[in-house]
Amino acid sequence: MGDYVVVLEAPIIVKDVETSEDAINVAVSKVTKALNKEKLDFVRVEIGYSQCPVCGAHFESAFVIGSVGLVGMYLTLKVYNAQSIEHAERIAKAVVGKALKKVPLKVFEIRELEDEEKENGVELE
Repeated sequence: MGDYVVVLEAPIIVKDVETSEDAINVAVSKVTKALNKEKLDFVRVEIGYSQCPVCGAHFESAFVIGSVGLVGMYLTLKVYNAQSIEHAERIAKAVVGKALKKVPLKVFEIRELEDEEKENGVELE
């Protein structure tokens, strides 16, 4: 049994926004509210970053066209007692998927937990 940190990528669509900062604020609020409703306050919510194909600089993944925004987000959680990396991935997607039902989730990163990181997460019994 292993303990893992799983980072999921999630595209969040928001409507009636004018700027990318508005889109980010609305998306963070929307995701946080959905996670808190399911008592998933241990999931860390962060804005995703994209890389410019020309200069290589990183920028926040928030795009607004018309008044519709697309915000890339990272959702990080700890999964305890998983049988394998694939099992940890399935657990993380199932847990977060309960709150974000129609949002496609993709694994961005999975790594084993260090001893000093082991607190607040999902544990299987």
